[in-house]
Amino acid sequence: MSESLPEPVARFLRDNPDVAMVDAFFADLSGVVRGKRFPISDLPKLISGQSAFCASVFLLDTQGTSHDPLGHGFSDGDPDCFARAIPETLTRVPWAEPGLAQVMLSFERGPGAPLAFEPRHILARTAGKLRELGLTPCVAFELEFYLIDKARGPRGGPQPPASPISGQRDSSTQVYGMDQVDHFGALLQDITESCASQGVTSGAISAEYAPGQFEINLKHVADPLMAADHCVMFKRAVKGVARKHGMQATFMAKPYAEEAGSGMHMHLSLLDENGRNVFAGQNGEPASERLHHALGGVLKLMPEAMALLAPNVNSYRRFVPNYFVPTQRSWAFENRSVALRIPIGPDEARRIEHRVAGADANPYLVLASFLAGVHHGLVERLDPGPAFEGNACTEMDPGLPFRPRRALEVLRASSVYADCFGGDYPELYAATKEAEYDAFEAEMPPHEFAWYLLAD
Repeated sequence: MSESLPEPVARFLRDNPDVAMVDAFFADLSGVVRGKRFPISDLPKLISGQSAFCASVFLLDTQGTSHDPLGHGFSDGDPDCFARAIPETLTRVPWAEPGLAQVMLSFERGPGAPLAFEPRHILARTAGKLRELGLTPCVAFELEFYLIDKARGPRGGPQPPASPISGQRDSSTQVYGMDQVDHFGALLQDITESCASQGVTSGAISAEYAPGQFEINLKHVADPLMAADHCVMFKRAVKGVARKHGMQATFMAKPYAEEAGSGMHMHLSLLDENGRNVFAGQNGEPASERLHHALGGVLKLMPEAMALLAPNVNSYRRFVPNYFVPTQRSWAFENRSVALRIPIGPDEARRIEHRVAGADANPYLVLASFLAGVHHGLVERLDPGPAFEGNACTEMDPGLPFRPRRALEVLRASSVYADCFGGDYPELYAATKEAEYDAFEAEMPPHEFAWYLLAD
């Protein structure tokens, strides 16, 4: 089998003779990881792009339901497309029983014809517009998540897990608390090692602004597709390692109404053909003109991006004033209350930190929306306005759609995203999510009876 495979894949098989099965997976429109488990003997078929999947799998809602958006699904007979394994993502699954490997997939209609509505292809298409300008995005994600107990709390909601050391549930907010990191140190170390074994290099680990909440930073890579791949692999690893330790992990944007939400922050710099960071300041200035233009573009398109940055009903609960969650179109140097922050650091590391997206978002789509804004700002030479001073999250920005259906309306009307993503993708995304919202709202929550049963 190994003779017909790329050398890295053949080497993996030689070095791991006990591997019997391989999980081939991808992230769908909603960011949900889906895939199939194959016998390892099927790996050549996956590598050569000969394995078939339903193309409409990329148009499912969060619950895995197909709503036939724009006639993709039931109406067109639900045709297959071809799945091709991404060889550099082939690794063992560190948190699973021995004998299991994993590999990520990308999808094609046929050789050289990418599946137009695959989120990974949407990102590749958008990044290509920056490459046409001679620019390479250098990207890193940082994600917040909650560890939660497998047992649910009152009303079926989550509750913090018991500490492996004290046996007690934490109830305090100890941001940067080292005791919290120590108490869950074995699990966090396991996450770090599991990521490293997959080629996903992580950095700092910190306890965040709520019991059981942590943040782990991923390292910058000068390849936006790889950065988003790493984000998907990281989320899968966090969930897998948590299960191994008898807990669960969630990237839900707002699992506790009274606690901080979880964000997906993106750090971006742009490299020219000589590897120079074009955001670096010159002549004593802290940032370049191109950085300001990039900021202007991202801020201008932010209303159109909201449906991608906040993909479901729960996502919008995260936008609460004075929780270090952006509620204004704003930018500033070294200010965590703004939407676009320029972190402290040397000129050669000058970058934009995009702080709006929730941890529940699809990393390919949110990064594509970010890059589209940067490209738009550079081409149109847009002015971001003055840097914000003070607290930018005391009030809600009336120009941002903080309601799910309104956000879809704004996305549908975006000519810039239609051009970057492909003409009908904003409508495909909006139709899928609108059907999801319809299904969500059809459910009657328990408090509806308490509010209205005897109110008449």
